[in-house]
Amino acid sequence: MRALAAVLAAVLAVGTALPRPGLLPHGPARGDARLRPGDDESSPGLLLRRALRLYGRAARRLYVGTNGVISTQDFPRETQYVDDDFPTDFPVIAPFLADLDTSGDRGNIYYRQDDSRDVLDQAVGYIQAGFPRSAGAFVPTNAFIATWEEVGAYQELSQDTEPSTKLNTFQAVIAYNDEDTYTIFLYPDGGLQFLGTRPKESYNVQLELPARVGFSWGDSDDPKRDGLFHSLASSEQALRNLERESNTGIPGVWVFHVGSTEHVEPGGGEGAAPAVPQSPPEHPNPGTAGHPHPLSSHTSMAQHPSRGSHSPVLLGFVPGRRDTQERSRWLQPRGDGGTGQSFSANPSSYSSGQHGVGVEEDVHFNPDVFTYSAASKETCAQHHGRCSPHAFCTDYAAGFCCHCRATFYGNGRQCLPEGAVHRLNGKVSGSLRVGRASVGFQDVDLHAYIVGSDGRAYTAISGVPQPAARALLPLLPVGGLFAWLFALEEPGSENGFSITGAEFTQSLKMTFYPGGETVQVTQTAEGLGPDNYLNLRTHIQGEVPFLPENVTVHITPYEELYSYSSSAVTSSGQREYVVAAGTANQTVSYRLRQNITFSGCPHWRPPARQRLSVARAFALFDSHEHVLRYALAARIGPARGGAENPGVSPCHDGSHTCEAPARCQPGVGTEYTCQCAAGYRPDGRGCRDVDECAESPCHPAAVCYNTPGSFSCRCRPGYAGDGFQCTYGEVPAQPRALCAWHSFPSLTLLFPGFPAAEGNPQRLTPCQHERMYPREVPPLGDGHAPQCDEQGRYRPLQCHGSSGHCWCVDAAGQEIAGTRTAPGTTPPRCGSPESIQHLTPCEHARMYPREVPPLGDGHVPQCDEQGRYRPLQCHGSSGHCWCVDAAGQEIAGTRTAPGTTPPRCGSPEPTERPPSMCERWRQSLLEHYGGSPRGDQYVPQCDPGGDFTPLQCHGDSGYCWCVEQSGREIPGTRSEPGTTPPCKSPAPQSHPGQRQRGQRLPSVAPPSVRPEPRPDVSPPATGTFLLYAQGQQIGYLPLNGTRLHKEAAKTLLSLHGSIVVGIDYDCRERMIYWTDVAGRTISRAGLEAGSEPETIISSAGLISPEGLAVDHLRRAMFWTDSGLDRIERARLDGSERRVLFDTELVNPRAIAVDPVRGNLYWTDWNREAPKIETSTVNGANRRVLVHSDIGLPNGLTFDPFSKLLCWADAGTKHLECTFPDGTGRRLIQSNLNYPFSIISYANHFYHTDWRRDGVIAVNKETGSFTDEYLPEQRSHLYGITAVYPYCPGGKIKTHPNPIPSRVLMAAGCPTH
Repeated sequence: MRALAAVLAAVLAVGTALPRPGLLPHGPARGDARLRPGDDESSPGLLLRRALRLYGRAARRLYVGTNGVISTQDFPRETQYVDDDFPTDFPVIAPFLADLDTSGDRGNIYYRQDDSRDVLDQAVGYIQAGFPRSAGAFVPTNAFIATWEEVGAYQELSQDTEPSTKLNTFQAVIAYNDEDTYTIFLYPDGGLQFLGTRPKESYNVQLELPARVGFSWGDSDDPKRDGLFHSLASSEQALRNLERESNTGIPGVWVFHVGSTEHVEPGGGEGAAPAVPQSPPEHPNPGTAGHPHPLSSHTSMAQHPSRGSHSPVLLGFVPGRRDTQERSRWLQPRGDGGTGQSFSANPSSYSSGQHGVGVEEDVHFNPDVFTYSAASKETCAQHHGRCSPHAFCTDYAAGFCCHCRATFYGNGRQCLPEGAVHRLNGKVSGSLRVGRASVGFQDVDLHAYIVGSDGRAYTAISGVPQPAARALLPLLPVGGLFAWLFALEEPGSENGFSITGAEFTQSLKMTFYPGGETVQVTQTAEGLGPDNYLNLRTHIQGEVPFLPENVTVHITPYEELYSYSSSAVTSSGQREYVVAAGTANQTVSYRLRQNITFSGCPHWRPPARQRLSVARAFALFDSHEHVLRYALAARIGPARGGAENPGVSPCHDGSHTCEAPARCQPGVGTEYTCQCAAGYRPDGRGCRDVDECAESPCHPAAVCYNTPGSFSCRCRPGYAGDGFQCTYGEVPAQPRALCAWHSFPSLTLLFPGFPAAEGNPQRLTPCQHERMYPREVPPLGDGHAPQCDEQGRYRPLQCHGSSGHCWCVDAAGQEIAGTRTAPGTTPPRCGSPESIQHLTPCEHARMYPREVPPLGDGHVPQCDEQGRYRPLQCHGSSGHCWCVDAAGQEIAGTRTAPGTTPPRCGSPEPTERPPSMCERWRQSLLEHYGGSPRGDQYVPQCDPGGDFTPLQCHGDSGYCWCVEQSGREIPGTRSEPGTTPPCKSPAPQSHPGQRQRGQRLPSVAPPSVRPEPRPDVSPPATGTFLLYAQGQQIGYLPLNGTRLHKEAAKTLLSLHGSIVVGIDYDCRERMIYWTDVAGRTISRAGLEAGSEPETIISSAGLISPEGLAVDHLRRAMFWTDSGLDRIERARLDGSERRVLFDTELVNPRAIAVDPVRGNLYWTDWNREAPKIETSTVNGANRRVLVHSDIGLPNGLTFDPFSKLLCWADAGTKHLECTFPDGTGRRLIQSNLNYPFSIISYANHFYHTDWRRDGVIAVNKETGSFTDEYLPEQRSHLYGITAVYPYCPGGKIKTHPNPIPSRVLMAAGCPTH
């Protein structure tokens, strides 16, 4: 308390930050361990004297890492987490997560656990300042303290560089007791001299990733997408505020509640702390140095929220701790030879060999684990040899007990190492009745694999004969025993092995409902064998429900209540499981009673009840290996509420009044309800069958058969399928089953050749069966008895007797749409039903109309005499019309509104053919443009045969060019607006009637022979795609519309020894250009197969070339060099290189060009004054465009269609846009991670991210994240660009300083 008072007095004097004495005492003088110096070191797992509760889970060990983190498990390599954003894939407490390094005597990292009074007083004072109400009664019993003192950032040193003098000091404190945990982060004044570290992969790219401060659960199956975390700071501004702000009212002190909940709760949300006495109670601690004098304090405080309060106001408040009496605590030996807190009696000792013996007479003693004792009074002197080699013996009034030593757990007679993986071997025998079959088995193998650190248990039983093996799937309690034995312990709770050890007997009885089958299981543990393998014998006897081959069993998470006595553990309950087969499933239940007996210690006072929580449970049968497997993940904790055991439910003792097939569902206390299984309806205390066939659940071409509690569907003659889906075609000659079954327990399966009872509906044809059970025919009302021919087939013409309506049917008896006639009119002419089986797609669509969005109801298409789709289709009820192709697919852009003139539609192709590449591309773009492309959007032109027309033009831009048959532009043929190039039609292929279209320019004919492809080059397909730089390779990521087609992503180009940063694309010559900071070069390569990379700017005059932009109109490129602080330009072949700017630049990074208007834009990553500048492409009219509210503008892109300049800021985490003159600035997204480069395409942005190591998609309109791609190979992604199948159009805008005419002529541009 004195220490804290002194700290706060200093805070009052300083007023803005925590002085160094505000840290909790640390260092060698306090017995701290010191982490080994290095770049990526971690401590051994420090076994805690008592388990702490973290994120709602028990933790027994803590690890400290160099990189500013604490974890409950050992760390992976730093490359797997140090540069990543939260969440991490392992549990983390992070006071300053960054790439730190203590090599070369650059600082120390100390850690220890402590239960001294001065440390706990100072910690609880900070905690109660942040949680004045909820933590008012919190009394910690232990603390874990980790201190990073004067540590440096990782730095690549060379002969020309000196180690940085910026060093950081900070501390993390975990204060806890058996019930709760709080974490304190402390940042003293001047303690954070650097706020981030450079990634090791950044090479000479001037990039720094801010540290991360916060917490991560690390328990998600997909941690990069679903993991839970709490972030306090991850930007430079937030990190700067750590020293000045607070959530406790004490600058630099941050407190969090992390124990009894699965969510981190920051302090500061409960208002001002309560006043404390003028003279807080003192606790003498003569062993504490450095705090010899008490300091009186004031009694009030005004506290302000942490965020937005740059100068918290303290009015003399000294956080206090409530005085508490000393409590008795069991003397527990430590690994360091010390002891814990004081205890009430002085034990006498007895030693023999390696067994330590203590005497404790406290009748309220509740040790961590109990031990067995003999029936009569026995002492350790006589029987200590009964204890495990890893235990010590203690004498009590009632006898002796064994207790496992630190780092081990068990009942003392058997002890296992904590956190280790355990194995269990056993034999299983039994006699089972499964359905009508009796199955016996003797000594088949059982193996279990236990991961004690997180409570997982895996069980495998091999060799059980069928059908018993599959029928044992619901017997999860067989493997559930091991889940209870080795469950993860919550604070104050003990798993089964800590109570019974390896010698016990479990008796288990299960009764299944609604069938009433009963099975009994006896499992006997016979001690530990060699290598600590637990030996177990299992016997199973009784009756279990039959399960067919094609089913799976699903078990939902559950909780189970265990009641304890001195020599027995009991549990009972009712569980449910789901048996599934395809789309059918049935919920089945069983009643469970289990009793575990063991030899206990009379001195041990067992817990009244404990709750076992099973978070995951799986049961499966591997038919290939013939192995039955169970898997469970469990934890054990105190029973909620602490009430006494409730009365036995009538569902469990059989006194309920439910009538079969209803099942009894337990309620509160002795209450219960009678529930019906699927396929039944409640009927008093019983159930009656539901006729599912009345709801027509089957396919229209199938017949439904109702059975008790179930139903089945069977396809009509001429159709094949399972009854829920029926398609045209031959029925298999020997189907496995003629019907699909639903529900349990009836499990009615009809097999070919199965003897049928007299009158079995299977002997009737579908038509005859329907005559027996007529169905309604909407809207005629009463049932229609169909007319059948002599063979029992449906007659083609059907008429409804009472109404006079007639219609045609197909072979399945289904009405053919459009054939119904009114009463009194001539019936339709119907063909033979067999002919209907060979319908055209149009005719089939008439029978089964589909919805036409957004018109709603089904559209019955119009077919011609040959059954083909008519080119013009109109929707009867709405009046919309549209054109279709030969496949009946609507042609985009042809739909007309009701009341307007229908579109003029040509005839579809007389024969069906798949759409060509041109047609697919055209249709994809039309859908992307919403059916109505703008004048500045390109849509490919296709001829009637589906080929690209030789002449292609870009919207209303006036630009036209010639293409090859593949649609690829022929270099040199692009013309300016007002002129049209003469293009030659390709040689006729499959369309001999195609007309000739002029002559192709002979000077630009493609070569007839191409070079062989390089093995490390994979040419892309046509269409729009993204290219991204990832270290030594360039990746290819195609787009499907605007969605990332992740499955087709691949490496486009491997560049060993390079570090590719900037990347851009020349749409005229289909070439990619990139900068290489490792080789200090700028290179290019074509997208054609066989293209070789070509260096066009060598290392001379380059240090760190980063951003790159290509001007496809002027045939020029521009780049930034953050090493030389320059912006340069050159021709695309590397000639005519010149410096545009080399002044007033600090860290130029990204660069973008607007070829049409001739403007250049770039970002300067100057930490003191970041900015975005612009000029003409010739270097004229330089000016600052954006300079306020930006931090680290890494990425920059100019959208040629929206004419917006947009940037991604790694400092502010913002994605923003503005007009080229700096006006109209607007925020798109405010929560980016750490963007590096960005590109715009259609209605999306795509940026690379260094926290995610992937490509992220952001919608331009909503700002929402819509997609992401994370390459399998994990490393940082740099530049990104989009490759269009065309060039954005436009004319070159003339500037006061014109481009030389020779450049324009070389680019094919007019010079007048």
